[in-house]
Amino acid sequence: MKTSTKDKAAQLVIILLLTLLCVSVIYPFLYMLAVSLNVGSDAAKGGVYLWPREFTLYNYEIVLGNAVIRHAYLITVFRTLLGTIIGLLVTLLAAYGLSYRQLPLRRQILGYVLITMLFSGGLIPLYIQLNHLSLLNSFWVYIIPSAFSAWNMFVMMKFIQGIPEALIESAEIDGANPLRILLIIVMPLSKPMLAALGLFTAVWHWNDWFAGAFYVTDQNLIPVQTFLQQLLSAQDISAVLGSNNNQEALARGSMLSNVTLMSVKMATVMVSALPILCVYPFLQKYFVKGVLIGSVKG
Repeated sequence: MKTSTKDKAAQLVIILLLTLLCVSVIYPFLYMLAVSLNVGSDAAKGGVYLWPREFTLYNYEIVLGNAVIRHAYLITVFRTLLGTIIGLLVTLLAAYGLSYRQLPLRRQILGYVLITMLFSGGLIPLYIQLNHLSLLNSFWVYIIPSAFSAWNMFVMMKFIQGIPEALIESAEIDGANPLRILLIIVMPLSKPMLAALGLFTAVWHWNDWFAGAFYVTDQNLIPVQTFLQQLLSAQDISAVLGSNNNQEALARGSMLSNVTLMSVKMATVMVSALPILCVYPFLQKYFVKGVLIGSVKG
């Protein structure tokens, strides 16, 4: 079919708008990367936008050589891995059980779960509850309260209900119990959905700073995002470096004089953002497929 002039103009406008949108999303990332790779004292003068004017890796040496940041990084990695696995497992088991229409009190349980999506007790009751459960100032405060997601459960349940009943019935005729059906039929067919929800869960765990800021006071238990939040509110570089006993950095006074709080902040942001950005391309095909299937079947 021959494209009319109006269609070409519309396509041109759409391409232009999408290009501007992509630039608006990518530019802040490129700006932070440029500042993090630039000498801090030089970047403070301004004029650094897309590439460093005086290239240096010392900002990253400061960040990666900091014992507290390295420990916070490990906390974040373990929290993301463990929280994602446990969250998917618990939510999948609940969704699988509630997908059986013959389950006693199924409607009442679904209604109760739905209420938790619409209403909550608030921050103070949650804090009191976590205190009674001895979860405050503990690593498990990152894992247990977020082990179940009502929204993810409804998505999983709709997905499981979309699996042909003939497959499950044939497995039951062959003598398979519900756990075996879950392992050999439901989970293999649910890989796209699990990958999509797993990506959502992992990104949430990786980016969450709230729990570490309000439920943890031990600096050895804070995740990297909470440390970044504390770093963003700091007023001078000595408060960051001096509190972490970074003797090697302090000994290199000539180089340290070229480091500013802003350059260290940008380097920390890049270090905390790059891992999750590197994981996304490997899960993108499952992410798109899982979201489309879940939206159609939901």
